[in-house]
Amino acid sequence: MNVKEAKNQIQNAMKAYFTKDSFGNYLIPVERQRPVFLMGPPGIGKTAIMEQVAAELGVGLVSYSMTHHTRQSALGLPFIEKKTYGGVEYSVSEYTMSEIIASVYDMMENTGMKEGILFLDEINCVSETLAPAMLQFLQYKVFGRHRVPPGWIVVTAGNPPEYNDSVREFDVVTWDRLKRIDVEPDYDVWKEYAYKKGIHASIITYLDIKKSDFYKIETTVDGKSFVTARGWSDLSDMIKLYEMHDITVDEKLVAQYLQNKKIAKDFAIYYDLFNKYKSDYQVDKILAGKAPLEIEDRAKNARFDERLALLGLMLDAVTDELRNVNLAELTQTELLNALKNVRTDLAKPKADGKTAVDKQIVAMKDTMQKQKLASSLSQDGEYAYMSAISELERMNALLEKQEPADGAEAFKILKAEFDGRTKELKKLADKAGKCLSNLFKFCEKVFGDGHEMLILVTELTISYYGARFISRYGCVEYFAHNKELLFHERQKEIIAELEKLEI
Repeated sequence: MNVKEAKNQIQNAMKAYFTKDSFGNYLIPVERQRPVFLMGPPGIGKTAIMEQVAAELGVGLVSYSMTHHTRQSALGLPFIEKKTYGGVEYSVSEYTMSEIIASVYDMMENTGMKEGILFLDEINCVSETLAPAMLQFLQYKVFGRHRVPPGWIVVTAGNPPEYNDSVREFDVVTWDRLKRIDVEPDYDVWKEYAYKKGIHASIITYLDIKKSDFYKIETTVDGKSFVTARGWSDLSDMIKLYEMHDITVDEKLVAQYLQNKKIAKDFAIYYDLFNKYKSDYQVDKILAGKAPLEIEDRAKNARFDERLALLGLMLDAVTDELRNVNLAELTQTELLNALKNVRTDLAKPKADGKTAVDKQIVAMKDTMQKQKLASSLSQDGEYAYMSAISELERMNALLEKQEPADGAEAFKILKAEFDGRTKELKKLADKAGKCLSNLFKFCEKVFGDGHEMLILVTELTISYYGARFISRYGCVEYFAHNKELLFHERQKEIIAELEKLEI
């Protein structure tokens, strides 16, 4: 299955394992909650799945790569304890708590989260001395004498033997105690993640043309040659930073991340071409509804690969607008929750506006820190917290300057600031909506009802920010073309069903 399906399987398992009876006991006892085992090639996003699951379910996440552990760090260190049996004192070996188990308890102590995921990567590549303990852990969730606390499910991951020479095969007894999920690379699913993460548009448009280059591992005379999803993601981050500092992106850089000479060379050539399109096509004017005639004519007469690149450029630009709206909404939501608490505090006798706002700033910082420690805070969520904290600090400075007479006057000032931000959010959404509308109008004029329009609708549908914005604010042009797309897809299904009939 692909990583998206695997993610759903893990979420469903967590919901099932966390289900309790009327007495507060887990319906599936902890010792019978099979650990999940993700089996798949390297670099396809197994770790990213766990981060997303933790963030979406609001639970803690403790991650370890087992290749970095010895028997002592996993089981704990031995020490001598005196015990009396039958009136005779004996020296007995005991063990300190496992570093891994201790990390789970530390997480619970520092964040207050009683439920979460213990994720152990590369468990089938552990050292020879650790292997027996690892098998015992998979069967009983115990390292040494210490058990994974209730409320924490175990998810593990490993690579098939063809990708890693140090892989150890599990026996049937071990496999029979695991929930095995085989994960395969899937570009279309990764693309949804890529839009949300903001993967560089040159990478997405290149892979749209050459999907077979998304994931490839080969054995050559020179050794292993490979390209992985992780490689594309890390390359995207570096391209953005190079562009920010006006450093040339060349084949030498690309080859450091895409360790397949042909793919690295092909992408480097495409990246240069992509930048040429970026310079030639004035995307900002297209989204403003002021595309020059020569741009329209060039797009009409362009080859399909150039049209795809142009679509990628336009989608990248409009996605930035939609992402900004989403971040502003998240920030506004955090501010609203904080100001509700401020209003409650200001209703008390002798309440002080600055003190009430300070209290919310401290609480918000504390919540953000705990969620970061638990690895359950998304990138957008962290941005919203930091932006809301910054805005509350600005509001506090305003209260200090205006010196309101009482709590009611203080909240009036705060509400006016919040209302002003709400108006700015509306302007931001209106601007993004116009950009989206102008994008459709340009494509209608240039591409008509060709494949490019179907691609545009499809990309906006799978884009997190596109789908979220359209569901909240609408887009007449999108709904019109999406209706045609749905009809087209249903028509194909009907034709396929008719072809199966023996008439």
